[in-house]
Amino acid sequence: MGRIHSLESFGTVDGPGIRYVIFFQGCPMRCLYCHNPDSQKADGGTKMSVDEILKKAYDVREFLRNGGITATGGEPLMQPFFLLELFQKAKEQYNFHTCLDTSGICFTEERRDLYEDILKYTDLVMLDIKHIEPDEHLKLTAQKIDSVLDFARFVSEQGVDLWIRHVLVPGITQNDDQLYKLGRFIGELKTLKAVDVLPYHDMGKAKYEAMGIPYPLPDTPIPTKDDVIKARDIVISGIRDTLKEQQKNG
Repeated sequence: MGRIHSLESFGTVDGPGIRYVIFFQGCPMRCLYCHNPDSQKADGGTKMSVDEILKKAYDVREFLRNGGITATGGEPLMQPFFLLELFQKAKEQYNFHTCLDTSGICFTEERRDLYEDILKYTDLVMLDIKHIEPDEHLKLTAQKIDSVLDFARFVSEQGVDLWIRHVLVPGITQNDDQLYKLGRFIGELKTLKAVDVLPYHDMGKAKYEAMGIPYPLPDTPIPTKDDVIKARDIVISGIRDTLKEQQKNG
């Protein structure tokens, strides 16, 4: 049994095509812009079985032909054995396209074999890199960045497609130098398929109010469309420079 925060039948921003989205309960990150603070506690949510979840996805399979299922959160890798069972059955019994939306924060070398098993049944990893600077990453998420970068390299080594996402937050991640540095790192990942720079939003404010906790970024503005385009261009320039260096060095 796994602890599930919620399910969404017709997700359109959680991987390619239309997705059946499984929001896992529990997350070790404490991102200042988290819009699902109710998903953070590991002992919350609803207990569900893999068969129960996949039956619900199968019931809407006609809408998922160009999509599949996405495990997101919270943080799915906090429940790795449940995730492994979910993806294995999704592939073997239903032939669903499987997408893992994760921060990579739970990755450890000690559990490398388990993660290899999970990736055997994973078609796409959507990896959220919150901040490329170690000190700033710690301030933003209350977690060190090392596991995130190690996981990104690990996924690439395993030959699994990677889709990198980064949230543009004015005053925190909206910095030309760090965006370029992020691009330089992303350029090292050989299975990279896409890069998304997403604008920060404050749609989670209502949840914070309902939970009786202060919203961490009350005065942070929403970046403009031009801000996001510029930021993505800087990231792409970093990627290109890394690829040029690789080609030059053979």
